[in-house]
Amino acid sequence: MTRSDQMTRTLAPPPRQTIRKVAEPPVRRGATFARPLQYLALLAYVVFLGFPLLFLLSTSLKTPQELQSPNPSFFPKSLTWDNFGNAVTKANLLQAAGNSLLVAALTTVIVTVVSLPAAYALARFRTRLRGIATGWILLSQVFPFILIVIPVFLVLKQVGLVNNPVGLVLVYTVWCLPFALWMLRGYVAAIPVDLEEAGAIDGAGKLRVLRSIVLPLLAPGLVATSMFTFISSWNEFFFALVLMKDPEKQTLPLTLARFVGAEGQVQLGQLAAASLLATIPSLLFFLIIQRRLTSGLMSGAVKG
Repeated sequence: MTRSDQMTRTLAPPPRQTIRKVAEPPVRRGATFARPLQYLALLAYVVFLGFPLLFLLSTSLKTPQELQSPNPSFFPKSLTWDNFGNAVTKANLLQAAGNSLLVAALTTVIVTVVSLPAAYALARFRTRLRGIATGWILLSQVFPFILIVIPVFLVLKQVGLVNNPVGLVLVYTVWCLPFALWMLRGYVAAIPVDLEEAGAIDGAGKLRVLRSIVLPLLAPGLVATSMFTFISSWNEFFFALVLMKDPEKQTLPLTLARFVGAEGQVQLGQLAAASLLATIPSLLFFLIIQRRLTSGLMSGAVKG
């Protein structure tokens, strides 16, 4: 082989390699239009939820003259913060918020502490009374609680708990306990029994299994139950109206009702400002526990 032949072979291009194209999955036409529709539905849902808060904010920043105008605009033409100041000072809004916070916090603690072992017993102990107890829990939710308002008032009056936050806490506890017990029962049933059996094999008793295994796994469920109990107690109006006659001991919903006069005259600006301030604790509580609340609602729906 001559030198020129070697150079020609060296400079020759390499043989071509056939590249096979991987077949891409076909794009469905429905998926192209589904994503914008999902975002549009989400946007509509956010607007639906946020519009009341935006309306309250807009109304609370308007002057009385603008609120009484025959053709009011949605957005205020001139901003004023007097409605917030009058709502806080004239109506004792902070004191009422403190009363509501005390009652709601005590109710939440009592309901959570009582419903936890009861829900564990209903989910784990297979006795004849379990079906009867579950039936009574469901039956208690069928009838409206307003049917027993007169007997409750008479009993609390006999024991001196009218105009007393303790009486209101007892009523709210009885009111929220059945539903909270039903919620926690689903969360306990979703926990695998094998985990508890493994703890029992290692020598742990029932209390230690409940404290070391069940409680950490029940954290999302406890958060969801506490959220339900707190908001229900925070927003309750009727029993607070019947039991709390002293203005200094009344809760926040009763204080908001004072902005409506005896003849139906509404202080609209102050009512909007007070209502907006009343939603802040619930919103903050929800934002803090949002992740655990979402996981708790999903896990509680696995088993019932």
